[in-house]
Amino acid sequence: MLQRLSITVLALAVIVLQTSAAALAQQPGGTLRMYIWDNPPSASIHEEATVSTVTPFMSLFNNLVLFDQHEKLNNSDNIRPELATSWAWNGEKTRLTFKLREGVKWHDGAPFTAKDVACTLEKLQDRAADKFRKNPRAVWWHNLKQVVVNGDHEVTFVLGRPQPSFLSFFATGYTPMYPCHVSAAQMRTRPVGTGPFKFVEFKSNESVKIVRNQDYWRPGHPYLDGIDWRIISNRSTRALAFVAGEFDMTFSLDLTVALMKDVQSQLPNAICELQPTNNSFNLIVNREVAPFNNPQIRSALALTLDRKDFIDIITDGKGKIGGVMLAGPEGLWGMPPDIVAALPARAAAPAATAEQIAEAEEIAEDVAEVGECIGIELRTAGRALHAGMPKAIVSRALLRIAQHAISLAGFFEPLLRGRIIRIAVGVVPLRHFPVSGLDFLIAGLTPDA
Repeated sequence: MLQRLSITVLALAVIVLQTSAAALAQQPGGTLRMYIWDNPPSASIHEEATVSTVTPFMSLFNNLVLFDQHEKLNNSDNIRPELATSWAWNGEKTRLTFKLREGVKWHDGAPFTAKDVACTLEKLQDRAADKFRKNPRAVWWHNLKQVVVNGDHEVTFVLGRPQPSFLSFFATGYTPMYPCHVSAAQMRTRPVGTGPFKFVEFKSNESVKIVRNQDYWRPGHPYLDGIDWRIISNRSTRALAFVAGEFDMTFSLDLTVALMKDVQSQLPNAICELQPTNNSFNLIVNREVAPFNNPQIRSALALTLDRKDFIDIITDGKGKIGGVMLAGPEGLWGMPPDIVAALPARAAAPAATAEQIAEAEEIAEDVAEVGECIGIELRTAGRALHAGMPKAIVSRALLRIAQHAISLAGFFEPLLRGRIIRIAVGVVPLRHFPVSGLDFLIAGLTPDA
């Protein structure tokens, strides 16, 4: 099981840039020029852990329901129909029934039916014969006990207990419907969906190309003829390419406050907006692998976190300290600031105190296994974090750190296999994470909290 050390979370401020307001105009035609910051491990959204796969491939698919894309902040009140036309709970809130849209076809011409919904969930629960190679969000569906197909256009999900968050799981970009008749292996390389765009090609470490689905079930959509994605791993190169006019927009999660200012100085006609990312920074370890299976080691790491440096170095002072869930107002389930302030010092203090450091050093002396920690690799996921990052993580030399960058898209497997520490940049939208699956977050937290 993966653990986020301490319950301090930072919301990073970011920037979205657009060359002109015309880029947002709903006029038909044209190809959108975009970039991806990481090479997607595959084209299968369900088998990958991060937005590096969701971003270029989400438009090939549809969900049963989707958060309203015209709203800046997702919440349970702005869930809209997609492949489902309506949904309803039974009185006990343990059965959720979707009425499905008729006349929808997969990109290969096969009809979309309730059977496809059932097949998708069977794979997500590792119950299908044709299993996913990886299944990073299997825990989302731990409370789902049965999927009942009621004809071609109705499906019911039977839960073990009431779960208010269950509908929201279907509304994220991580939960597209997959076709029964297409293998999991093909979905990794030549995906077939029902969405507004169709797959053309995926050249690893180079590009992704998709084109308009002429037979899309939503009349008049999409507006674009296609989207061309280029894979560029270096953040500075991406920013320079945008300034040079090679791309039509950048992404939130990608640009720092300092880089935004630099781009503005070089490209005065750019429309720049400083936004919260709806994501968080976390220190994540695999707590089932030595030495991190020792609670004292995890406590020592948590005691030495310098949260103030995190905020100052990464966000130019614009980050926030919160609880396990994303801080408000962007985080709907975020812990109120007054409660955060009242937490024990190790959780709420912006920087490690002398007392905390002394306690951490005492742990280091008392626990023999600490020798395995000293000299451990710190791997930061993607996006070339600042040179000062190690100081922000460990304010004293409790750990000697060799910093290496790894792909954000490719962190999941090495994190599970080896002893690595990873600075996570919003791997999953935390407000959609199943609380009952995070038993390590807050002692005594109930599944319905």
